[in-house]
Amino acid sequence: MTDDSPTRPVLRLKPKADARRTRHGHPWVFVDDVVADRRSRAIAPGTIAVLEDAERAPLATVAVNMDSRIAARVLSRDPGAEIDAAFVAARLRTALAHRERMFDAPFYRLVHAEADGMPGVVIDRFGDAAVVQPNAAWADVLADDIATALVELGLTHVLLNASGRARSMEGLSDETRWLRGGVEGAIPVPMNGATYMADLTGGQKTGIFYDQRPNHAFVARLAEGAKVLDLFSHVGGFGLAALAGGAISALAVDGSAPALALAEEGAAKMARTADFATRKGDAFDVMTALGEAAETFDIVVADPPAFAPAKPALTAGLRAYERVARLAAPLVSPGGYLTLCSCSHAAELSKFRASCIRGIGRAGREAQLIHTGFAGADHPVHPQLAESGYLKALTFRLLD
Repeated sequence: MTDDSPTRPVLRLKPKADARRTRHGHPWVFVDDVVADRRSRAIAPGTIAVLEDAERAPLATVAVNMDSRIAARVLSRDPGAEIDAAFVAARLRTALAHRERMFDAPFYRLVHAEADGMPGVVIDRFGDAAVVQPNAAWADVLADDIATALVELGLTHVLLNASGRARSMEGLSDETRWLRGGVEGAIPVPMNGATYMADLTGGQKTGIFYDQRPNHAFVARLAEGAKVLDLFSHVGGFGLAALAGGAISALAVDGSAPALALAEEGAAKMARTADFATRKGDAFDVMTALGEAAETFDIVVADPPAFAPAKPALTAGLRAYERVARLAAPLVSPGGYLTLCSCSHAAELSKFRASCIRGIGRAGREAQLIHTGFAGADHPVHPQLAESGYLKALTFRLLD
């Protein structure tokens, strides 16, 4: 799709809206900040438009979706920029250049939405396959151009993953489909010396969580000779990394039987089946049961789903993180390590840390905070968008 019509639609800010946000680089314009008249309401979702300030001065080229809370996503601060296949290809080449510099194998997040100049778009790479999540209407319209650009970069298989809350909030369909090629079965993913199995079509999100790569590596450094408990493990994220780091055993706990089956397959490819066990169940229930049985581990990791995906859920989410810490802390042997993670962007670092410390204290444990981790370099943070820096991982040493 090209965008070469002589007159683009115009979306205008209300007089009270702060145009400086856009001028300073913020990539979103909320629906409450734009003039929602008959003309703007008639703009089809995904349409490319010019954003103007209240005095009609052009600010940027934006993608519009008046049915979304985010009415406009800034694609370029050049009001005359063309948004077409060439634009998509250029953004992907720029993103790829950074990843190829950082990683020696083609397994990483290739595009991290706004931070890579492609608002709402997530692309994870698995060798010659890619999973694209076009979570904004403009990218859904340009999905075929994205697939073509990926093939031009050397990939063979491109899956459009249409699952997730973000697409439903944009009013987009939930049809997952192959745009190019197709892969059957899970793909082995080498990372931090471990092997993970990524189910691109049936797994959570894109099949694996690349964002935890540096935090897996940190835990692996602590793991020599350790007995490890990996809670909310998905496909064995921390547990398999710990085995690669020299752990003597790892127990993975998750509510998904398919995810645990993939974790077991990964352990088998590492020739560590005998040292790897799984337990299907609610992590809170399992922690309670392990505590009642007086079980302890040298390393305990809890990497739960987002308990506070948005501000309305923040209070309940922080209580949930505190409860995780309170139940997990007694399972750590004296001198052992507890890693607690949050992927909730609404629970910013200081609040998440306070909840974890409160939970550890309520468990009667004394702790040192020895490391604070974030997402890897393939998940860059947009300087104007705190939501792009969502991941936090706190590692404590429990002294008593």
